[in-house]
Amino acid sequence: MTCLHCRGKMVRGHAPFQVDREDYHLILDHVPAWVCGQCGEAYFEPSEVDLIQDAINALDERTRRLAASA
Repeated sequence: MTCLHCRGKMVRGHAPFQVDREDYHLILDHVPAWVCGQCGEAYFEPSEVDLIQDAINALDERTRRLAASA
């Protein structure tokens, strides 16, 4: 597998993931990913993306409920 950014070789490893929302910031420090040995670009498998999206959706819902209870 080659990096779409620099054409370097991708290896299986871990990478951080961060998302900034209006009401919170989520940082995952150690997500399984394909990581370029040359430029460090990370690509996540669909299964990891699904899990990340599940976590974001759960946080969105809980953040809405927390705001509504204030």
